[in-house]
Amino acid sequence: MQLRTDVSEIAGWTVVNVYGELDVATAPDLRELLIRLVGSGSNRLVLDLEGVDFLDSTGLGTIIGALKRTRTNGGDLRLVSTQARIARLFAITRLDQALPLMPTLDAAVAGG
Repeated sequence: MQLRTDVSEIAGWTVVNVYGELDVATAPDLRELLIRLVGSGSNRLVLDLEGVDFLDSTGLGTIIGALKRTRTNGGDLRLVSTQARIARLFAITRLDQALPLMPTLDAAVAGG
């Protein structure tokens, strides 16, 4: 399955809606998009993962890279997902401690 993204701006955050499978085949495309966004000054990113059907370790690596990149540039990364399988993956890897999953887009952009 192809990875599809939509980019928008909400309350000072650049929101990237991600759809499809985020895996070894598609993660490089998302990585390049995120590098371009941060490079152009969008260092406050929200990744909305509600449309992600599958997430593997390469996808997780892309998310971690984006977190490091945004924070290095004085920004932050927030994630949106209510999917149990994604929450479980974040809990198993303990990434939920560094990067909690927000239940809604509104919650992700609030207070920031």
